[in-house]
Order: sequence, then C-alpha cells, then structure tokens
Amino acid sequence: MLIGKRLREIREARKLSQGDIERRTGLIRCYVSRVENGHTVPALETLERFARALEVPMYALFYDGEAPKQPRGGFFESSRDTRELDQLREVLARMPNNRRELLVSLAQQMARRRTRRWSNNQNATGSSRFSPI
Repeated sequence: MLIGKRLREIREARKLSQGDIERRTGLIRCYVSRVENGHTVPALETLERFARALEVPMYALFYDGEAPKQPRGGFFESSRDTRELDQLREVLARMPNNRRELLVSLAQQMARRRTRRWSNNQNATGSSRFSPI
C-alpha cells in the first residue's frame, strides 16, 4: 500500500483540500502534495499529524477496512496456554516488586543474549535460518 495514496483517499473522502491539511498540520502544502504523490515518505510523527488532521485513528492510514482485524485466537492458541498465562499473572501479582524487577531483568538479558547469538550465527553462516542455542 502506498501511504500517499491512502492519505489522499481519506482526505478526499472527508472533502478536505490540501490547504485544509496544511492549516491543520502546520505542514506546507507542497509537502502534503509530495507525500500524496509518493515523492516523499513521511516520518511516523508526520503520519500522526496527518491522522489528527484527518480525524482518523492512526491505523486507518494503513488499513482500509471498517475496523482493524481481530486476531484469531490471539498469541495463545489453546485454553491451556491461556490458563497458564493467567496463573503466571497471579504469581507475578503476588511477587514483591524487587523480585519481579529481577525476574524481568533476567528475562530481558536472556532475550538479548539469544538475539545476539542469532545475529552472530546469521553473520557467520550467511544464512537467515535460526538455529537453536
């Protein structure tokens, strides 16, 4: 999807001119035109300004349906996974803050180490396949 095309579609559907967008965002009209014609790719902050000016949620700039798609089953597919996640939440809620912070810190370190090993493995082999640690 071309973001400029989507911005133009939303702007025209709302019967706004590029001048209206200029006044609402503080961006100059020629910049708005360059974005809509695909000559410039706006930064995320600029897209936020466009979304506010067009009075649409940010996702609407990337998704042209009525509402965002709902994930199927979520991250945890089975009811067993959901139960285990609920149990983990309960245990973490009872855990003292200093212990919880320590646990989160350890998990972050392990994730960074795994990412670093994956990155080093990828660079060494020239392959993008992930190999277990």
